[in-house]
Amino acid sequence: MAHPRTPRLKNGVLHTDICVIGAGSGGLSVAAGAVQMGASVVLIEKGEMGGDCLNTGCVPSKSLIAAAHAAHAARQAGRFGIHLPPPEVEFAGVHRHIHGVIASIAPHDSVERFEGLGCTVIRAEARFTAPDRLEAGGQVVRARRFVIATGSRAAVPPIPGLDRVPHLTNESVFDLKDRPDHLVVMGGGPIGVEMAQAFRRLGSAVTVLERATILPRDEPEAVALLRGHLLAEGVTIEEGAQVAALHPGAEGQGLEVEFDQAGRRRTLRASHLLVAAGRQPNIENLGLEAAGVDHTPRGITVDGGLRTSNRRILAVGDVAGGPQFTHVAGYHAGIVIRRALFGLPAKADYRALPWVTYTDPELAHVGMGEAEAREAGEAVTVLTESLSGNDRARAEGAGEGLAKIVLGARGRILGATILAPRAGEMIGLWGLAIQKRLKVGDVAQMMAPYPTMSEISKRAAGSHYTPSLFSARTRFLVGLIQRVLP
Repeated sequence: MAHPRTPRLKNGVLHTDICVIGAGSGGLSVAAGAVQMGASVVLIEKGEMGGDCLNTGCVPSKSLIAAAHAAHAARQAGRFGIHLPPPEVEFAGVHRHIHGVIASIAPHDSVERFEGLGCTVIRAEARFTAPDRLEAGGQVVRARRFVIATGSRAAVPPIPGLDRVPHLTNESVFDLKDRPDHLVVMGGGPIGVEMAQAFRRLGSAVTVLERATILPRDEPEAVALLRGHLLAEGVTIEEGAQVAALHPGAEGQGLEVEFDQAGRRRTLRASHLLVAAGRQPNIENLGLEAAGVDHTPRGITVDGGLRTSNRRILAVGDVAGGPQFTHVAGYHAGIVIRRALFGLPAKADYRALPWVTYTDPELAHVGMGEAEAREAGEAVTVLTESLSGNDRARAEGAGEGLAKIVLGARGRILGATILAPRAGEMIGLWGLAIQKRLKVGDVAQMMAPYPTMSEISKRAAGSHYTPSLFSARTRFLVGLIQRVLP
């Protein structure tokens, strides 16, 4: 690799092409891409390199889920004629597994790696002092372009008594070395249901309190099936439950949760509380007013090209106020690279935005849901294929699941939902189809390997043609052709 440009120190000010604030997935992607393409880069991070995804989000949560899956598989082995003793969960060992995975990935996100690439890394809090400069660790930095990639953190709702009881968020739950006896999860979004199932499989009693319904952004049919899976495993789900107050438990042990449900007040005692009630952007203390950057409680205001009200400053990832996923932050990084380095008019396009809830089975979605498509005035056709008809699913003893495909006029693919083991690995096909504006017939004609779970996508697509292929008109036409063929 050619020697990269380096920031220049002049009159006490560090001048650079790109200054990135935040070393999470979005910021690191911008920094690595920009410096390797020849730009000078200053990277600023006040906390842990790797950000939320590596340290308190995707990596530790999926490591915990993997441990929980292993315990569950041992309990379920008897279905296949394999009889094992009940698994003994050593929670301290689960903790070691989680943090071992983090440690194995950390060098890829480390200061040493990025300095090796040619970035100047400053470990300090950054604060804008003017529209074209900031200060971090006593160093003034001036850049052609700034990229704010400070991410988000767990939102803590204003519930009476929450400040008086110990509670966990995604920033602390993975530090547990002892298994909770009874974990209450406040919030039934993706993080809440993932952690609920994982801790239940690891031996905790688990109650989910959700003020509306769990997973409200996903297709109701798929959520209903997933709810059944969770209940069957022993997760208690209280929907329509509004937490009213929290109290320390008797003799300082655990806590009590008061919540209102269906017009009556109920009290629940538990050993631990996990708050999974959404996220809030990290925008405090950045000096956004001095920089002339507009923002709201949802995050920094950006246009389609991720540019803020200050033309020098862009924002990526959770802090930009849009979809909050690691893969979105990486996608944003590509847009910033094209705009800031090459001056190209790149814009974010979320038509093929995928997301996955990593329960078992996984719930994966991309594009528009049925209700969203109808509200948009599309001529909607819905295709649904049950997982029960999939031979691989039967061989593996998989439970209920489905593929639901939402089509517009003339077979245009608008969205897809899959509830199945490893659905996150299968949803990419439908994302590519939406991105490339394919028709459902393109997927129906695909040759899928047998036996695989992914056949559910081909069968769902093929069902679009079933009414016409097996109609009386088709039978008449085939009969006519057979009479005239030699």
